[in-house]
Amino acid sequence: MSNLFTVLALSLLLGLQPLTTDLYLPALPFITDFFDGSMGQAQLTLSALLLAFGASQLIWGPISDRFGRRPVLLFGLTLYTLAAIGSTFSFSMESLIAWRVLQGAAMGASIMCARALVRDLFDDPVAGARLMSQGLTGLGVLACISTPIGGLLTDLFGWRMALMFLALAGVALLVLLAWRLEETLKAPSLDALKPAYLVQTWRSILGNRVFWGFALLQAGTYAGLFVFLVSSSFVFIRLLGVSPTVYGLLMFSMSIAFILGTMLCRRLLRHYSVPRTVAVGGTLSLLGGSLLAVLSLLGVQSLLAIMLPVYLFIMAHGINQPCSQSGVMGPFPRAAGAASAWSSFIMVLVTFVIGHWLGQFMGDSVYPMTLGMWFCGIFIALVAWVLVPFAARSGVRHHSTG
Repeated sequence: MSNLFTVLALSLLLGLQPLTTDLYLPALPFITDFFDGSMGQAQLTLSALLLAFGASQLIWGPISDRFGRRPVLLFGLTLYTLAAIGSTFSFSMESLIAWRVLQGAAMGASIMCARALVRDLFDDPVAGARLMSQGLTGLGVLACISTPIGGLLTDLFGWRMALMFLALAGVALLVLLAWRLEETLKAPSLDALKPAYLVQTWRSILGNRVFWGFALLQAGTYAGLFVFLVSSSFVFIRLLGVSPTVYGLLMFSMSIAFILGTMLCRRLLRHYSVPRTVAVGGTLSLLGGSLLAVLSLLGVQSLLAIMLPVYLFIMAHGINQPCSQSGVMGPFPRAAGAASAWSSFIMVLVTFVIGHWLGQFMGDSVYPMTLGMWFCGIFIALVAWVLVPFAARSGVRHHSTG
């Protein structure tokens, strides 16, 4: 594969996640009203999908380490498309949640393979982080258009068309990758699915300090984004009175901040190590979360007072995610799929707990969103400033002693 197609494939596969989580957000209040559902059920359509996304990778990871990335990826895309069609024709909130769970599990196969192929292609962690940041720039472009498209489709054709768009995207991506994507795993692990080997591999992963440093960074930065995603449509559309189309444009602008963050990440990596790069990201996360919380507690709850701090937080997300996603796989060249799977599972487990909490408290207030992102910003900064550098030094000492 050419380098250009590799970046394109990585961008499209990683971009499947914001398409799935963001595109239907403008329709979510209308779906909830149509089925006379609760806010808890509404957030469950997202948090349950993400939990299935993370948990399924514990299965997809070893399978891809054994049989290769390509067959697992294509099977996942096929299942994703079928689940998207099912969610489109749901007849209740319960059936929609069930189809979204299946869609999340299928998405796990594709995105896990996308992350693992970066480790297949690059041994150098900086080079891997750079490629991941290029892929996440592409993800940012898809995130830019996801919510505006969802808002426009909801305004013009209703909420079911927003869900049908995901099925069409799944078909298009499946055809493209079946045509051009080559296998990147050159030496499959024949023991990857043996129970004893799995236990040994998982113990090695979960006992590695470098893995935990980057896994917690990945979980913290995505948790902050998740807080915004799951609550923003209610805050902007119901509390601040914006239309679904305007809300989509706000999400578009947020994605621009993410793209700028991934570009800044690549620039920082040209001059600094990965730990120093994420230290910058941690600072921006803390600054954005703190500013958002303080303004809301002072009673300043306008559109501008929310979005400006969010831009800082999301720019930091564009720095932290490439480094953390490549960093968790760095110590495990023979088990990149399993390492990616465990990091994703930890990430979505954290977001599921946060989503459940938001479902209990979300209502006619901005505080669950603003204070939730503030807490995540504090957590990210502590991990980036303390845990990641400590884990990196420990990893170097462990490597030097054999």
